[in-house]
Amino acid sequence: MRHSASGRRLALAFATLLLLALTAPAAAQRDAPPRNVVFILSDDHRHDFMGFVPGAPEWLETPSLDRMAAAGAHVENAFVTTALCSPSRASILTGQYAHRHEIVDNSSPIPAGTRFFPEFLQRAGYRTAYVGKWHMGEVDDAPQPGFDHWVSFQGQGVYENPVLNVNGRRVRAEGYTTDLLTGHALDWLKRHRAREPETPFFLYLSHKAVHAEFEPAPRHRGRHAGRPIPYPPTMPAAENRAKPDWVRAQRDSWHGVDYLYHGQMEFDGFYRAYTETLLALDESVGRVLDYLEETGLADSTLVIYMGDNGFLLGEHGLIDKRNAYEESMRVPMLAWAPGFIAPGSKIGAMVRNIDIAPTLLELAGAAAPIVMDGRSVLPLLRGAPADWPLEMLYEYYWEDAFPHTPTVFALRDQRYKYIYYHGVWDSAELYDLQADPQERSNLIRDPAQRDRAAAMKARMWALLRETDGMRIPLKPAGEWRADQRRPE
Repeated sequence: MRHSASGRRLALAFATLLLLALTAPAAAQRDAPPRNVVFILSDDHRHDFMGFVPGAPEWLETPSLDRMAAAGAHVENAFVTTALCSPSRASILTGQYAHRHEIVDNSSPIPAGTRFFPEFLQRAGYRTAYVGKWHMGEVDDAPQPGFDHWVSFQGQGVYENPVLNVNGRRVRAEGYTTDLLTGHALDWLKRHRAREPETPFFLYLSHKAVHAEFEPAPRHRGRHAGRPIPYPPTMPAAENRAKPDWVRAQRDSWHGVDYLYHGQMEFDGFYRAYTETLLALDESVGRVLDYLEETGLADSTLVIYMGDNGFLLGEHGLIDKRNAYEESMRVPMLAWAPGFIAPGSKIGAMVRNIDIAPTLLELAGAAAPIVMDGRSVLPLLRGAPADWPLEMLYEYYWEDAFPHTPTVFALRDQRYKYIYYHGVWDSAELYDLQADPQERSNLIRDPAQRDRAAAMKARMWALLRETDGMRIPLKPAGEWRADQRRPE
């Protein structure tokens, strides 16, 4: 009996060692950084319009984004440094503030010499693809350096039957744009897997959705008809008496709730069309995740979902973005990498759009030969301590096409925000975001906050000086490349 028991113990010990030997390599493999990246960018998606986020409309449907957050990380405080399509997209691709890359509006062409980080991924051995809305240079849809495969369209594009530029050849496609772009992205992934399965890839899937004017997919139209709208408490005019004059005046403009799109739309329909347009975008994310899981690529791929800027839906009596209020500058951000990012992670530190490029370059082991204002947040995705020290500079430059919003500079830290308006005789703003997350109480004239406001203003100017931002990159209205013609 003793011999038998001893034998069983030896057998058990051997089996345990064998199990450890077999599983150790697999565990190491899962813990290694993913070598592939899919970056999914949406347009005008609010940071709090995901079903799992507290405060989202209770009837909002985003099952794929909810799934991504449950299996990955939710970056709860993600921001853009300029809340406008083209400047934000350029900041993502360069890792730079708008004052450095000088793409400060939605129409001017890309300055000569601008370089985007996918070019550096190519040098590191990656195959790269861009699918979707480019929107830097209003009429430019030509293939850009840094991408082996290219599918895009001119300017804002359309929601139905777009004309796509596929590797330099324009073709008209039939169908809903969100679905078509997702199909092109998946087709490229399939071809890459078939031809070069050992070569790492970077896919940039850039959606038009959910940009105004919102157009849901035909299958989703009317889905949210009659749903109750949770109007924001700062929407009534009486709530905005302490706001700067320009904010109160903007209520009765293209970007205000009292004259929305110059009276062409009513708020409730506008709101519901936004949530219905979001449905196809959510389905797109689900299709990408499904493909990665079904093909076994999930274990070697990082997927990041992000918005290019936020969007006000009645807050402070406004719609749109551009300003430095939270709903404008905060964006949704999710990171999904099975085995690399802990499921259900919540990252509370501030992450900016300028941090994307250095993060993905570090992941790929690639070097950047250009100055980047952002920094890698890869440690945050791996669960670094939440007290990540960070402050952020925000900037927006007045546009001739949309003169309602002045030039804005702001400094935001973990608790306070200081907002300064350049070139307009109006009040600055200071908010305690911990006590007043809806930015209802402007503390700029509070004697107890005078020193804080002065210190934040000084730090704002210091950050501008440190990042070569002490100049306004003026762009003549209607500036176009010599070989381009402004569309009729």
